[in-house]
Formats: sequence, C-alpha cells, structure tokens
Amino acid sequence: MSSNVQVIEPAGILDSTKAEEFRASVEALLDEGVEAILVDLKDITFIDSSGLGTLVVLLKKARSLNHSFCICSMNDQVRMLFELTSMDRVFEIYENRQAFEDAKLKVS
Repeated sequence: MSSNVQVIEPAGILDSTKAEEFRASVEALLDEGVEAILVDLKDITFIDSSGLGTLVVLLKKARSLNHSFCICSMNDQVRMLFELTSMDRVFEIYENRQAFEDAKLKVS
C-alpha cells in the first residue's frame, strides 16, 4: 500500500453545517499531494444531501488529480442513502479499513 494514504475520520452528522469544514480539510490534503484518501465513516451517524454533495465534489477533485478517494465503514442509514442515489456505483466503498488495506495490498 502506498505510504501516501491519508485516513480521515469525520464524526457525528455530515450536513450543511459541517460539510464546508470537511471539504476544506480534504482539499488541503489533496493540495499537499496526498495520493489516496480514505474516509472512514464509522463515527458518522447521518449524512444529508449537503454532506453527500460534498463527498461527490471531493471525489471529482481527487479524480481530476488522478488521486483516489475511497470510503469505508458505512452504517446502514448511510449505505441506504448511497444505494438510493446510486452513489454506491460511483464511489469505491470498502466494508472497513482492513478491507481497504487488503485490496490495496493486492494491487501493489
């Protein structure tokens, strides 16, 4: 696995009040040259449309830089939101951090 992977662990609710701060922190990592970002959602209890939109914006920015932006450890509510919006087909999603690490080891 690349040593240039940054794990981000947001907590609570990812909504319009927290989305901008989250976006800015991830964009700063991308601007610093982090090649892969794993967003671990284990401590997120709810995501609204603003939070989901922010994740999409960040995915697009990462892809434009040829970097990866992955998600892991979704709860049932978040997984349902991703499935209803078909975002589960857009994002690279892992069951947990170990599954991400295992997948990345297979690639290297």
